[in-house]
Amino acid sequence: MSRQASRDTNPELAVRRLLHSAGHRYRLHRPVPGMPRRTIDIAFPGLRIAVFLDGCFWHGCPEHATSPKANAEWWRQKLDRNMARDLETNRILEEAGWTVLRFWEHEDTECVAAAVATAVAAARTTVLGRAAHQPDN
Repeated sequence: MSRQASRDTNPELAVRRLLHSAGHRYRLHRPVPGMPRRTIDIAFPGLRIAVFLDGCFWHGCPEHATSPKANAEWWRQKLDRNMARDLETNRILEEAGWTVLRFWEHEDTECVAAAVATAVAAARTTVLGRAAHQPDN
């Protein structure tokens, strides 16, 4: 397991390249607020957008997940805990006012980057709209 990339995977790098080339600036591997052992793959902290690119095996993709035959019960428990942790992370971030975007590693990187860019643009519009309606003191 130690040889498995937990960050900077090929799909993650591809999405980051597309976002950066489109002019989006983000932070990498930021801790989930209040949970320092969990990190957000791509974060837009000012807009409170968290992007996760989940591996099919590790996070239980309904299309591509497999179950190892050796030590099957241990693996089933491990993968179930991963999925439960993902749901808990989503809940904690959403309760803190974050927008959580989760994608599978097999999804088209251009579609993922476009979805993230759309969410970022919508959040910027909302933030600018709120700032325009703030009363002057």
